[in-house]
Amino acid sequence: MDKELFKRILSSITLIPVVLFFIIKGSLMFILLITLCFLIVVYEWNNLSKKKSYNILGIIFILFSFYTVYRIRNDFNTDYFYFLFIISICIATDIGGYVFGKIIGGKKLSKISPNKTIAGTIGSFILSIIPLVIALNFNFLDLEFNLTNIIFCLLISLISQIGDLFISLIKRKAEIKDTGNLLPGHGGILDRMDGIIFAVPFSYFLLKLI
Repeated sequence: MDKELFKRILSSITLIPVVLFFIIKGSLMFILLITLCFLIVVYEWNNLSKKKSYNILGIIFILFSFYTVYRIRNDFNTDYFYFLFIISICIATDIGGYVFGKIIGGKKLSKISPNKTIAGTIGSFILSIIPLVIALNFNFLDLEFNLTNIIFCLLISLISQIGDLFISLIKRKAEIKDTGNLLPGHGGILDRMDGIIFAVPFSYFLLKLI
């Protein structure tokens, strides 16, 4: 197994149960989690974009994004399930891009991020449907497997991928590989949350409309 992949899997196995605990507990525990993540993300963004004109705009957007994270976790009667559903779509999108890109390879998607391929993008869209299937099978949410919900998953996946590409573009301009080194195999918190930071505000407004 590739050394970087091994580190990525190991850190994920360690981190996921901890994050789930804070999300499920909610209340002050969840506020503590998102506050800590917010501070780290702002710090990493500031190091990435300092002295650039868009620095303060990025911080404002990150603040708004984390506010919608809090709102989604607390605004819906299904408690934390909608929040986990949206996060799962982003994670599945990330996994789909990585796995399909590694296995199939093929034509590159963009010069912004040389590791991303068209096959990976297709894989991201395909795997983004899996959280919906799981939610239906275990009755986590009052959802149906219909066109509306499939489009919802695909839109969240699309915005997550755009967020990933945007941060990749900023990193390319700054000539750095990762925004930090807190997560072995993953980089910084911003590296792992880039798609989520964009997808959550978008999904919040979609849920309000639906």
